[in-house]
Amino acid sequence: MVKALGSSEEAVFLQQRLDDMNQRWSDLKAKSANIRAHLEASAERWSRLLGLLEELWRWICMKDEDLAKQMPIGGDVPTLLQQQNHCTTLRSELGEREHLVMSTLDQARMFLADQPIEGPGEPRKTLQPKADLSPEEKARVLARAIRKQTGEVRERWDRLKGHVGGWHTQVERALERLQELQSSMDQLDLRLTQAEEAKVTWQPVGDLLIDSLQDHIDKTMVAVEDRLKLLQEAHRDFGPSSQHFLSTSVQLPWQRAVSQNKVPYYINHQTQTTCWDHPKMTELYQSLGDLNNVRFSAYRTAMKIRRLQKALCLDLLDLNVAQNTFEQHKLTNNNQLLSVPDVINCLTSIYDGLEQEHKDLVNVPLCVDMCLNWLLNVYDTGRSGRIRVLSMRIGLLSLSKGHLEEKYKYLFSQVASAGDTCDQRQLGLLLHEAIQIPKQLGEVAAFGGSNIEPSVRSCFQHVTNKVELEPRHFVDWMHLEPQSMVWLPVLHRVAAAETAKHQAKCNICKECPIVGFRYRSLKHFNYDICQSCFFSGRTAKGHKLNYPMVEYCTPTTSGEDMRDFTKVLKNKFRSKKYFAKHPRLGYLPVQTVLEGDNMETPVTLISMCPEQYELAQMERSNGSLPTDSSSATGSMDDEHTLILQYCQTLGGESSPCSQPQSPAQILQAVEREEQGELERIIARLEEEQRTLQKEYEQLKEQHGQRGAPAGSCWESEGPSAHPDEAELLAEAKLLRQHKGRLESRMHILEEHNKQLESQLHRLRQLLHQPEVDSRVNGVSSPAVQDRGPVTDNSDELLDSHNSSSDLADVMEQINNSFPACSPSSLSSRPQVM
Repeated sequence: MVKALGSSEEAVFLQQRLDDMNQRWSDLKAKSANIRAHLEASAERWSRLLGLLEELWRWICMKDEDLAKQMPIGGDVPTLLQQQNHCTTLRSELGEREHLVMSTLDQARMFLADQPIEGPGEPRKTLQPKADLSPEEKARVLARAIRKQTGEVRERWDRLKGHVGGWHTQVERALERLQELQSSMDQLDLRLTQAEEAKVTWQPVGDLLIDSLQDHIDKTMVAVEDRLKLLQEAHRDFGPSSQHFLSTSVQLPWQRAVSQNKVPYYINHQTQTTCWDHPKMTELYQSLGDLNNVRFSAYRTAMKIRRLQKALCLDLLDLNVAQNTFEQHKLTNNNQLLSVPDVINCLTSIYDGLEQEHKDLVNVPLCVDMCLNWLLNVYDTGRSGRIRVLSMRIGLLSLSKGHLEEKYKYLFSQVASAGDTCDQRQLGLLLHEAIQIPKQLGEVAAFGGSNIEPSVRSCFQHVTNKVELEPRHFVDWMHLEPQSMVWLPVLHRVAAAETAKHQAKCNICKECPIVGFRYRSLKHFNYDICQSCFFSGRTAKGHKLNYPMVEYCTPTTSGEDMRDFTKVLKNKFRSKKYFAKHPRLGYLPVQTVLEGDNMETPVTLISMCPEQYELAQMERSNGSLPTDSSSATGSMDDEHTLILQYCQTLGGESSPCSQPQSPAQILQAVEREEQGELERIIARLEEEQRTLQKEYEQLKEQHGQRGAPAGSCWESEGPSAHPDEAELLAEAKLLRQHKGRLESRMHILEEHNKQLESQLHRLRQLLHQPEVDSRVNGVSSPAVQDRGPVTDNSDELLDSHNSSSDLADVMEQINNSFPACSPSSLSSRPQVM
């Protein structure tokens, strides 16, 4: 065709195209030849890989069969040792082969990654004789074989490794136990051999003398008793109920020891002294002394209990967890007495649970030991080693974490009967156990004393003297914050205020922001006090503690700010007579049987906290309970108690129903009570002295009638005296000693009487001063007004800002003039918040 075209342009172009196609065909043939050569070389290489996989598969199957032949576990030590050696050898062989297996599997994976994935029907399409297969088809067949062999090798290899590991663990465990058994059998054989040798040395029974049998029996009994004592000591120190794990709660030079009744005590090897209190508990009690500068008893007590609660980690304990623990240990019988080991078991369960939730805060041995120490201090001061179930439950629940109303319900349920009600006796048990907590801190006097009968009567009078009390009645009564239990809600307010920050500035110490409690004046605008200044009684800008204030333990809202502004505005326009007619109390007053008066709240205070309660709004004149004067007389025998009571009266701590309304009445009341009581005591002592003197004269006459010298009663007892005479001389000696004590007691009373007379004289001078008379004239309000928190709908608050007409200033001058009789000198806890 090219020749036919000749030398035209078309012929030239066609010739070029033909040359190009020839060149491309040549290149394609060369490339095909190279690919064929490469495929043939790769086929030989992957055939070797397939052979290696088949060899590995056969080796794995062989080792698997060898392992199966070793089973089951042998029954003696040699067999187990042989099985252990075989297993160790097999594990080493697996370790040596593991690199080869892994590398082979990796090569197969790399080869298969370059091959196309076959569908399920593809293998059936290539059923042709091997001689007729093309190189490409041979490659596909080889890839399928490698893929199959790789999966089998990987599966058998993993299974073999798992079997070897499990078999090795079984062999090791069985060998360990069998060796322990063999060791025990060897020790038993040794002891049997020793026993047989000892038996050989025994003297034959026929050679023993009958008289020596009793000696042998006695020696055997002594040996048995010694052995039993050793076993008992070992069980006590290291048994399941031992206190050995608590020994780590103290550090050198301290050592924890246990008395015979299982009560722990602590030895200081450095000072060679012993004490009942844990060293950390001693440090805690000493640190509580820093809180004695808090003027108000309820807050002081609550802050002490809060510090104690955090030291014992009871602030981490939920109420329901504590209740479940009591039920788990079957502590349902309130009258059951728990031994110290029983208490430790219960506390250990509680603190083990707390440790799981708060690992960084709870040290179980230390917390158990300190909590046990606190429970013994509160409910077993005599260290008898016994605590009532009810005591422990009330103590732990009172310091647990939870909503205050829920805590009231839990406390009530501890003493409630099957019908979820309680009578006066059961309520008395609850209050008695609860009041022991502030009593142990020395604060019980501020909460009505240890006598709980007035509190019980107050509660049942609150429900119109019903026979039984329901939970809601008890909760309603507790919402009034009765005097004997006011420390418990205050404890919750203290806990709530610990982390509270108020965007306000203290007008005294200038602290900003105020952390903790915030006290806002309802008498002055923009007047705030922090808790430190308020508790210490500091004032500024003409403000007095008896002015109405509002307490916040959480940040205030705009609505609360507006409400307080409105109240301040109202108080500015209210007259003094209005406030004099509406005195308030900060808690439900409970009149104690011994004192016959109520503690006072020094400021008008409204509490604004997450858990608010309506507080009592009762006047002292008609709000106190009747006084049992018949039982009050028996506690007035001690002249120091009388002086304390009279000084409290001078300091303004007596109840309003007994408070005089003028200085003249103050003078008359103090003089009458003081002189009357002291004169009765002196008269009674003089009567006793006359009676004893008369008996002494009769004894002298009887002795003189028997012929003894009149002065023999003053001589020492002789060795040859008649027995009757010796008895008379001894009795006369005792009478002389008693007479001396009575005379010294009368002398002390006379000295106290003189001191009180001098103080009364100074009081008369102070009260008769012209400037004081001019300030007191025209005063119609009580000498000390009751001020406390109120949350009712009315805005009636006390106003005592007019210092020129307030008798409280007079009482302050009295306290300053008589520091020996002021409450702050007699006790660091004069008042209750």
